[in-house]
Amino acid sequence: MAFDGIVVADLVHELKEQLTDGRISKIAQPESDELLLTVKTPSGQKRLSISADASLPLIYLTESNKPSPITAPNFCMLLRKHIGGGRIVDVWQPKLERIIHFTIEHLDELGDLCRKDLIVEIMGKHSNIIFCTEDGKIIDSIKHVSAQMSSVREVLPGREYFIPDTMHKADPLNVSQEEFTSLLTEKPVPLAKAVYTSFTGISPVTAEEICSLAGLDSSVPAKEYSEDILLHLYNQFNIYLSAVKECRFSPAIYFDGQEPKEFSALPLTHFSKYTRREYSSISEVLETFYSTRSRITRIRQKSADLRHVVQTALERNRKKYDLQLRQLKDTENRDRFKVFGELINTYGYNLEEGAKKLEALNYYTNEMVSIPLDPTKTPQENAQRYFGKYNKQKRTFEALSELSKETKDDITYLESVQTALDIALTEDDLAGIKEELVNAGYIKRKFTRKKTKIKNTPLHYISSDGYHMYVGKNNLQNDELTFNFAVGNDWWFHAKQAPGSHVIVKTNGDELPDNTFEEAGRLAAYYSSMQGSEKVEIDYVEKKHVKKPKGAKPGFVVYYTNYSLVIDSDISGIREVEG
Repeated sequence: MAFDGIVVADLVHELKEQLTDGRISKIAQPESDELLLTVKTPSGQKRLSISADASLPLIYLTESNKPSPITAPNFCMLLRKHIGGGRIVDVWQPKLERIIHFTIEHLDELGDLCRKDLIVEIMGKHSNIIFCTEDGKIIDSIKHVSAQMSSVREVLPGREYFIPDTMHKADPLNVSQEEFTSLLTEKPVPLAKAVYTSFTGISPVTAEEICSLAGLDSSVPAKEYSEDILLHLYNQFNIYLSAVKECRFSPAIYFDGQEPKEFSALPLTHFSKYTRREYSSISEVLETFYSTRSRITRIRQKSADLRHVVQTALERNRKKYDLQLRQLKDTENRDRFKVFGELINTYGYNLEEGAKKLEALNYYTNEMVSIPLDPTKTPQENAQRYFGKYNKQKRTFEALSELSKETKDDITYLESVQTALDIALTEDDLAGIKEELVNAGYIKRKFTRKKTKIKNTPLHYISSDGYHMYVGKNNLQNDELTFNFAVGNDWWFHAKQAPGSHVIVKTNGDELPDNTFEEAGRLAAYYSSMQGSEKVEIDYVEKKHVKKPKGAKPGFVVYYTNYSLVIDSDISGIREVEG
């Protein structure tokens, strides 16, 4: 993710506005590497979450609270002693580093006014929260780093604090054109990589954006571009970063459907295939982005067992279906054996004993055919042999036709369950899918005395014209929506010949506007295996024309008259109703 120096600059701008002159009223340490500061400001109480977690370091303003241990850790107690009740007088960022300094004014043991620095370093696995004196001596840190752990810098009480310059990067906010060109051309790497490895706080995503804005191929090394082109890139570089200098941030998250893919503090125009959603603050962006991704990741992990069950059953059925199709192909010539038997009965009376073949006119096609014979058998026995082959293949064809249809239905059903797993967002969604698989016999039911109640409601949207639209999240819910919830004149939508959700639009007896038809079509496209496609064919019909065949699997319906539309699967502009 692009948690780079530009995002940190936006955070510093926000925290400076929100927290300056605020007093720290509470200091908590809910996790071993996390702080939660409550700050009373002239505009009200603010809560600042700071995490130095190696896998997910974060800092943002939040409304939520977290329970803390009964006994506060030593680092938390130290901060309470020194800066509890202290006033935040400044929030600043050195150059464009992923580092935030909180300068805090407080009274020492003698009642004298003094200052301390709480330094937050957002640097991946090297992230830390360091507490220093005003002159830069480390008092303590949330993570101790000894010489055995790092040959670059010790982070221990009594050591001098400094920023290790291991990458020898330049300050992008104060770089001359000559230095810019020199730094890029001396590196035999693609242009985008040269940009982000040469300057502090520039992420690969930001480097790609700058190259894109300049109209340059980011995969070509800088030394292959002329001096004029590199001057053009330098100008674009400065124009882009001028927004940082002037604090003109526009925090946003880029979504692929409902899944957040990237976030940024400045626009990313080369992310045109994603939906950009703007937010009022970078804190809101970070909290929304990581909580949403965490939820999606957690649900995917929890659905792993169900996916394995479905995938295993799918592979088994696909292999079975392929075998059945090959066996069906072997029965294609069955009618020829019947004709051979009839021709032998018709023309075999004048065959010589021991004849190996019969040349005869096929009166069905008016063509001569050569029929192989068993010379040890009479014409009648040869005819019966061909009739026997015909009857055997006919029985095989009839049985396999029925079996292959059942297998194909199983495959279609399992693919629809797979799609339901892809759109599942909550544990209740997974519980509903599991119940469906239990009912279908793919999972054995575990008998327990306590029955778990599954709260599983369909997705609910409202069209731009004010009509309520409902989306089934699994096959049982699809059946419930279509045959119990919808009434005759409501409209039913589904992606054509693709596993997906049933979408119901409640008409209330009205004639639907075109916009509502299109939005319902987009929902049907998005909640199907065609999600992400720019053109998806959607069938739609009044609910009264949708029927469920007797004995059909959950979610399976038929209809013999329908309308169609071709639409994209972008639902970003459709309002979802929570709960």
